[in-house]
Amino acid sequence: MSEAIRLPDLMLVTGVSRIDVLSARLAASPCLQRGGLPWVAHFNCDSAAMAFNATLDSRPRAEWLVWAHQDVFLPEGWDRRFAAALRDARFRFPNLAVAGAYGISGAGRSAVRAGHVLDRGQLLKEPATLPCPVNSLDELLLAVRVDSPLRMDPALGFDFYATDLVLQAQEAGLASAVVDAYCEHWSDTPSSGPMPRELFERVKANGHAFELKWAHRLPVSTPCFEITRPGDVAAFVDSIAWVAP
Repeated sequence: MSEAIRLPDLMLVTGVSRIDVLSARLAASPCLQRGGLPWVAHFNCDSAAMAFNATLDSRPRAEWLVWAHQDVFLPEGWDRRFAAALRDARFRFPNLAVAGAYGISGAGRSAVRAGHVLDRGQLLKEPATLPCPVNSLDELLLAVRVDSPLRMDPALGFDFYATDLVLQAQEAGLASAVVDAYCEHWSDTPSSGPMPRELFERVKANGHAFELKWAHRLPVSTPCFEITRPGDVAAFVDSIAWVAP
């Protein structure tokens, strides 16, 4: 079979904090139910990096390692569609090392959203043509080429690690893109309004770590934040009234 036709091999990894959410969402995905897409779950990790990097370092027999939140559902045929999207994106961007389902191209006033996902029941189908080179990715679902030098940063906990991977890739001369990888994201975190204090404090701490690490690359626009200087994440979080956990 020619290289132009062959689909890249995938493996999926997730971090689990709630087995009921995993069972109802990600583990219920047809491609995982039937065993078509090999996957591994790590429980009670201190960071996304703990699960992702351990799987990468185990030298998986795959070309791409896919990270998905436990509350993501992959519809019928998703694995083959995503593999085909990665293959086609590499034809356009031969140095592609990171790809995801949703992200941002550019920053600030030039920022353009890209992606096609169902987020908490709301369809997000952005007008950007896919695959689209991006400067930031959402954490809900992403993939890293196994033969790349990229690793998640444990200092970022459970926030900003997708955009961190994009910036790592850019510093190494590698490309990142959003591809058409439609999936469903059923987060129980409200899209707006009050959130638990514990979540706010976590985002502020991880945002601070991200801002300091990439101060030389600001401004950065992520799907949730506009960061022009250190302190912007905390200022935004503090502007929202929280509720007790």
